[in-house]
Amino acid sequence: MKLEHKSEKVASVNRFVFRVGKYAFYAGILVMISLLIGTVGYHVFADLGWLDSFHLSSMILTGMGPTAMMTSPAAKLFSSFYALYSGIAFLSITAVFLAPVVHRLMHILHLENDH
Repeated sequence: MKLEHKSEKVASVNRFVFRVGKYAFYAGILVMISLLIGTVGYHVFADLGWLDSFHLSSMILTGMGPTAMMTSPAAKLFSSFYALYSGIAFLSITAVFLAPVVHRLMHILHLENDH
């Protein structure tokens, strides 16, 4: 489903709600993939249980910070790279989630360039 051009009418409420739902679904998939990477990584490299691994990856992904000390070099390396990935992933997922809302606002306010 393509987004409407500035010369087209604003999408109907039903179409907009469907689009928001679709983009929220995509963002949710990205969150689940990111949590899966973190959970498996912390379980394997930091030798944490599954629940602790999930908790730690959730905290890192949302920017809240670590909840466990990394003791081995492999755990420290994974934790460092996952933290770097999480910073980028969080911003990207937020952009995906908000894209239809921002597009609708820009479309309504005619803020697109005339190039």
